[in-house]
Amino acid sequence: MTRDTRDHKFSEGQGFDDPYDAFDLDPEELSVGPNEVDPVDSHALADILDEEHIPADRVDAERVLEVGLEYVRINRHEQATETFERAARYTDDPALEQEAWVNKGAAHAELEEFDAAIGAYEEALEVDGTDEHAATAETNLAYALWEFGRTEEALEHAERAVERDPRFGQAWYNRGFFLNERGLAEDALNAFDNAIRLGYRSADLLEEKAIALEALGEDEQAEEVAQEAETLRAENEQELVGSDRLQE
Repeated sequence: MTRDTRDHKFSEGQGFDDPYDAFDLDPEELSVGPNEVDPVDSHALADILDEEHIPADRVDAERVLEVGLEYVRINRHEQATETFERAARYTDDPALEQEAWVNKGAAHAELEEFDAAIGAYEEALEVDGTDEHAATAETNLAYALWEFGRTEEALEHAERAVERDPRFGQAWYNRGFFLNERGLAEDALNAFDNAIRLGYRSADLLEEKAIALEALGEDEQAEEVAQEAETLRAENEQELVGSDRLQE
């Protein structure tokens, strides 16, 4: 049983799965609506939010964050990184600032700009925000460090993620992944089981669990879990195909 470590899925920043409603930007005198923010124009937001002309207290940073999420939705990750940074710098709300930095890091990771992603996650951890966003920053930072070749640090941050939020299922999965990478199969298996108990179950997790079971000599159970992973992946792919057809 082998694996492609490049397929490891990291947990995205809070907000990436939110619905993308129409948005506009305050203050009202700017009257900026979604039709005025052309997602194809990488300079649109910079022109709208000229820091030399618009005081920070007159910009609705939450709306700016929504613009970044809209860029993510249409896979304009470069524009998203710039937008999330502006949201982080304009807000005086620690939770919103932390969320913006986390999302910036995730957008950089989508571009495989892992050095920049690491910097954004570290910025998020400097903010006295929420345990939820901090745990996401820690687990995403772990993934970015791993991609950057800093594997020892990656496991440290994966550990911190579950310490910050012990009920964050994907953080337990990520912890198990890094433990598997280091050959600590028993500890990895416990982490995967914790993730499943917390409601996080994915084909990737089941594949990693099967690898841990095989390393522990539990070949029969490993094959069963590997089959579960294949079945779940096929179901997910079928759902995706069905969703695409509905959108046509």
